[in-house]
Amino acid sequence: MLKRPLQRLLSSHPTKLLSSPTTRPYPNTRSLISHRPFYASKLLAMADQHTSNPSSQAHKHTNRLAAEHSPYLLQHAHNPVDWYPWSEEAFAEARKRDVPIFLSIGYSTCHWCHVMEVESFEDEGIAKLLNDWFVSIKVDREERPDVDKVYMTYVQALYGGGGWPLTVFLSPDLKPLMGGTYFPPEDKYGRPGFKTILRKVKEAWETKRDVLVKSGAFAIEQLSAALSTSASSEKLPDGVPKNALRLCAEQLSQSYDSKFGGFGSAPKFPRPVEIQLMLYYSKKLEETGKSGKANEALQKVLFTLQCMARGGIHDHVGGGFHRYSVDECWHVPHFEKMLYDQGQLANVYLDAFSITKDVFYAFISRDILDYLRRDMIGLDGEIYSAEDADSAESEGATRKKEGAFYVWSSKEVEDILGEDATLFKNHYYIKPPGNCDLSRMSDPHNEFKSKNVLIERKSHSVMSSKFSMPAEKYLDILGRSRRKLFEIRCSRPRPHLDDKVIVSWNGLAISAFARASKILKNEPEEIKFDFPVVGCDLREYIQVAERAASFIRRHLYNEQSRRLQRSFRNGPI
Repeated sequence: MLKRPLQRLLSSHPTKLLSSPTTRPYPNTRSLISHRPFYASKLLAMADQHTSNPSSQAHKHTNRLAAEHSPYLLQHAHNPVDWYPWSEEAFAEARKRDVPIFLSIGYSTCHWCHVMEVESFEDEGIAKLLNDWFVSIKVDREERPDVDKVYMTYVQALYGGGGWPLTVFLSPDLKPLMGGTYFPPEDKYGRPGFKTILRKVKEAWETKRDVLVKSGAFAIEQLSAALSTSASSEKLPDGVPKNALRLCAEQLSQSYDSKFGGFGSAPKFPRPVEIQLMLYYSKKLEETGKSGKANEALQKVLFTLQCMARGGIHDHVGGGFHRYSVDECWHVPHFEKMLYDQGQLANVYLDAFSITKDVFYAFISRDILDYLRRDMIGLDGEIYSAEDADSAESEGATRKKEGAFYVWSSKEVEDILGEDATLFKNHYYIKPPGNCDLSRMSDPHNEFKSKNVLIERKSHSVMSSKFSMPAEKYLDILGRSRRKLFEIRCSRPRPHLDDKVIVSWNGLAISAFARASKILKNEPEEIKFDFPVVGCDLREYIQVAERAASFIRRHLYNEQSRRLQRSFRNGPI
């Protein structure tokens, strides 16, 4: 078991753990030193001014990140914190001054990264503590996943989970001393704030340095040993893969939510890999004659996909899926949109359509892909990485708020839709006081008071019967209404777009577009599409896939080494 550095120093758990990505460490930290290896919304005015032309405005502060290409690093280029990128220059400065390194890892569309920036990294007082006592390094986890893996694994091993922003204190030779995720600036709820953490780490460095360094070195050794064991190339005994599939499926089934779908409790992430595992398990059960159990596993998947598509985690107006739901009923999401979610979810809905032939799943896969075609593809066919959760509530406003681009007041809907408003409001559970009341976890701080996140609580067939209307006419009104809302939404300030091109994420989307061009040929010819699905010629999907693959081949593939570089923005990164 790993030792816990600073366990006695801090009186309580230092961090709120926001998510738990699966990560694995590299064997040592020396391999992380090269600054650019060959392979591989902030709440106040944030990314746009930095990414477009960092020198176009006068700023009180400018640090070394202004010379970087990463949208995330550029967002911090004018903090009062004396940031360094991940580089030998930073390590040398820490050795020269004999001070610890403060490492902050995040990404440009990370809501809590923006919160911590506004609360702490824009604060002159906190910046002075960081500048006086530490060498501060900022890392984009999408640009340097190798760095993120090492220190995320360290934090997960100590505290049982992790998330972004990732906060880690290091010795000058990159051994971890203490870590966490988001810290508020002041002490709250019996937990230490960021300023307290900084003082405690400084005191420990001055009085207990040997213990800290040894503990950090021990942690890296233990993680390396665990990696070496798990990466053993020995052949698995016969039957292990089959048993592993069964055990994984059984474990997932134990956490299945029969009321709202999904596996596990809030916050709820789509987790397409788990869904695909259950589909594969169902197929294997069917092949061995266990039709009853196979259908049971399949129904868990289908119900989950239906609940997700009808929930607020799905953008009913513009298409695609948000990152996760903060509640158990898939209603109020964390509003960022990530490319890797879109690619994987489109494939899962394509799988469901292939199995069931139900056009509902085909419609949702098209919904995702049409969103990408419209909003996430560059002029040369490259597919961008993400859209932020935060945006300004009005033109010219400097303050940004999560979900501002996506939520609606009841009056807005009435003014836009006129005579169709009553039907639309009933269908999407829209109310004057706001609708984020389905769970105590949906909006605990009343951030969405009088606002509505669209959610379908009943099926189209049930609702059309309620309005004594043919289903086709009912769906036509909904589609026409969504288009009207979409047109109004286009006039709102957009969330920040991370226009970095990540090869692996493009690969997921390329797969989905290519598969859709083939699988959706089996859609009934008479199917009618309602906005936001365009219902394009399927050849357009394969063209998107080909253009994205061509971009990667031209810009990110090295013919001599036969290696792909990881990402691209203003050139390969």
